[in-house]
Amino acid sequence: MRGRFITFEGGEGSGKSTQAQLLARVLAEDGTDLILTREPGGSAGAEEIRKLIVEGEPGRWNVEAEMLLFMAARSDHIAKLILPALENGRWVICDRFIDSSVVYQGIVRGYGMGMVQHLNISMFSHALPDLTLVFDIDHEVGLARAKERGAGHMSRFDKFGPDFHARIRDAYREIAATDPNRCVVVDAGRGLKEIHDDVMNIVAKRFFR
Repeated sequence: MRGRFITFEGGEGSGKSTQAQLLARVLAEDGTDLILTREPGGSAGAEEIRKLIVEGEPGRWNVEAEMLLFMAARSDHIAKLILPALENGRWVICDRFIDSSVVYQGIVRGYGMGMVQHLNISMFSHALPDLTLVFDIDHEVGLARAKERGAGHMSRFDKFGPDFHARIRDAYREIAATDPNRCVVVDAGRGLKEIHDDVMNIVAKRFFR
C-alpha cells in the first residue's frame, strides 16, 4: 500500500517547520513508518542546490533561474527520497513542496501561477500530496519571528521586503481556496500547543477515521 504524503506550507516565520517536526515525532511514536524532509533539499543532490537557492542576496537570481533551480532540486528529491518512500508504504512529511514554487515564483515573482502549476504537475504528477497544511499568519509577525532566529539563519527570502511577504500570505490563501479538498488552512498566530492539537485533529480526521 502506498504511503501518505503530507506537505507543510506557509510564509517565513509561520512555524510550519516546528509543527512538521512535532507531527512526525508523534506519528513515529505511534508506530507510523515515516520520513521527515524539506524543500529545497531533502536528498543529497537537492541539498547542494539548496545552498544556491537560499543563500546570498535577494536579487541573486532572476525568477526563471530560480524556478529552474527549484525544479532540479525537486526532481532529485522525488526520485531519490520521496517516491521510493511512498512506494514502500512509508509516510512522507515535507516542509514545503510544489505550492511554494507556485506562490513564490509563480504568483509573487510573476512567472505565472498557471505556468508553474503546469510545469510541476506535468513533471511530478506521480508524487503529489494527499494533504497540505497551509500555515496562515500576519506577515509582519512572521518576519519578526524569522529575524529572531538571527542573521545566520536568514535565507534570501527572509530579506525581501514586507510587501513581498504580504503578497506571499495572500497567494497562499488563494492556493488554499482553489484546492479545498487537499489544502487546510491553519491559524498560525496561536500558541504552539494549540496549533499542534489542530494539526493532529486535521491529520486524524483525514487518515484515521
